[in-house]
Amino acid sequence: MKLDPVSLRLFVAVVETGAIARAAEREHIAPSAASRRLAELEARLRVPLFARSNRGIEPTQAAFALLHLARGVLNDLDGIATQMHDYGAGLRGLVRVAANISAITQFLPAELHGFMTRHPLIDVRLQEQISSAVARSVAENAADVGVLSESHFGEHGMRLTLLPYRQDELVLVVPGGHALARRRSVRLAEALDHDLIGMHPGSAIHQLLQRGAAEAGRPLRLRMQVTGYDALCLMVSAGLGVGVMPRVSARLYVRELGVRVATLDEPWAARRLALCVRSMEALPAVARQLVQHLQASTADS
Repeated sequence: MKLDPVSLRLFVAVVETGAIARAAEREHIAPSAASRRLAELEARLRVPLFARSNRGIEPTQAAFALLHLARGVLNDLDGIATQMHDYGAGLRGLVRVAANISAITQFLPAELHGFMTRHPLIDVRLQEQISSAVARSVAENAADVGVLSESHFGEHGMRLTLLPYRQDELVLVVPGGHALARRRSVRLAEALDHDLIGMHPGSAIHQLLQRGAAEAGRPLRLRMQVTGYDALCLMVSAGLGVGVMPRVSARLYVRELGVRVATLDEPWAARRLALCVRSMEALPAVARQLVQHLQASTADS
């Protein structure tokens, strides 16, 4: 059985107004067409909905039962239309984000909170990955938006659109009382005289340290490798070595763990983080809004 939403809406209007002519006017339908629709609805349902007399029409018991059902159906249809409009307009939807740990620990928490507060119907799913994996996720459509170190997008760079995002600075973190603790600036060659707590293989920082050690003609003595900056600072605080991490992230642990921070006097210590997408034109509306929000946050900072 096919029920026409227009006829259901007209039926509800007839019951609410008590007259076909008034209902037809409310629904912008000619009275003759309204009468025909009601007759067709009764024929489809095989039950009389109105008792007709010289005094007008009276809803039957079946009509009152249908009124409750029709209102629910029409409300559901309106809800479908509203939600689909919201998706099309970028007011509702899902954005898949892949980001490296530097972006997650320094910038994204506040920026995503601001975005999701302004757009409560947009769901943001965030996954931490190393920069090369971020590039791969976006290129292979496993993520809509990526945040990575600009110089570490690997073989997928030609398939991505890079957008400027943030700058961060790598610093040397040392234990309190360490030989380098009172130094304001340190070259990597000096840090290589000591055991290093490194990030896991494949990370952008690990690759930078490998390259820097090679350029200095020194071995990279990694006593241990960890996957997070919190673990790195805990190991440094325990006196197990020194480590390299972003300055903003290091500030979180200076007071709590008693570690010290020294500027890393190397040109590669100043890094640029980038947003990456397959193309702005192909982005869903909700993902485009997130990219614009992140770029606006960068400009405001």
